[in-house]
Amino acid sequence: MTKTLELAQALISRPSVTPNDQGCQDILIEQLEPLGFTPEKMRFGDVDNLWLRFGDSKPLFCFAGHTDVVPTGPESSWRFPPFEPTIHEGQLYGRGSADMKGSVAAFITAVQRFLTNHPNPRGSIAMLITSDEEGPAVDGTVKVIETLQARGEKIDWCLVGEPSSTERLGDVIKNGRRGSLGAVLTVIGKQGHVAYPHLAENPVHMAAFALAELSNTLWDEGNAHFPPTTFQISNIHAGTGATNVIPGEMEVQFNFRFSTELNPEQIKQRTEEILRRHNVNYRIEWNLSGMPFLTAEGKLVDAVSAAIRDETGFDTELSTAGGTSDGRFIAPTGAEVVELGPLNATIHQVDEHVSVDDLDRLSSIYEKTLEHLLG
Repeated sequence: MTKTLELAQALISRPSVTPNDQGCQDILIEQLEPLGFTPEKMRFGDVDNLWLRFGDSKPLFCFAGHTDVVPTGPESSWRFPPFEPTIHEGQLYGRGSADMKGSVAAFITAVQRFLTNHPNPRGSIAMLITSDEEGPAVDGTVKVIETLQARGEKIDWCLVGEPSSTERLGDVIKNGRRGSLGAVLTVIGKQGHVAYPHLAENPVHMAAFALAELSNTLWDEGNAHFPPTTFQISNIHAGTGATNVIPGEMEVQFNFRFSTELNPEQIKQRTEEILRRHNVNYRIEWNLSGMPFLTAEGKLVDAVSAAIRDETGFDTELSTAGGTSDGRFIAPTGAEVVELGPLNATIHQVDEHVSVDDLDRLSSIYEKTLEHLLG
């Protein structure tokens, strides 16, 4: 039983379904306060946030993560109870083991070892932990960053512990993310009897060709750092449930994951041009949840890449693919931001798990990153 594994199990055993922390952050305080970290709890709304800092000199290196997890679904579908961490055939099972309580545990043990060897590092170390990453993400990291900016406290380097690895630990680090722009489209028709369509106006028929064009449009071709922008419909709802009633409205939810080739206003304009060209009677509500960001190769990317090479013997790959993360709130401050964590193959799934060996190796990579930057 290593210290990293022990901490991961302690965190997983807390049923911290977003936005509940369930005492996870208190465990972090217990581990880091004796080392000289100053804990600062920041609660906004129903969300618990924690800012822990060691030292006051520059540069400031920050580990960022979250203690909340997504719901488990029917617990009967799980091989082992999701909040009873279980080791089976070298894997640690439990909700949050990969996303991202395993990473948080690795943060702690990496810092403990590093400060034992370097009690006076060449800079400061912080941890930014929230219980609102898996939820709306409005009272979590974004609010902490606003608080830090208001008092002139700036992060120079930030490592987010999101599960970035795909085939083996450390094979991919995220040095950026695409932007995310969502919308709720309401198509307005006129309800009526299916036998008398001339007396009604079917919103499904009205929007069909426009939705097809939106789905088939090449929004951009991406660039050297980002894949092309994508459009995906996530939900469609129309109808009363009766088979003989033409619906009066249809609601469509869709999302753009966009590159730096486009900005939100361009996407909105092109989308609404398509809707108008197809004579769709509509109203639309847009929600920008994150702008794209990119951390160019530099001190942080080099340090993390070197740490992975030191631990694994191979070179990592830089990627901006995947969903959004709380890095989108930190990068606009001017911080260099990367994401590195365990394999993402089982995140948000039944029987989420992570390799026990990978947890210790991840902790070692985090420690080596600190060595390269602050040692």
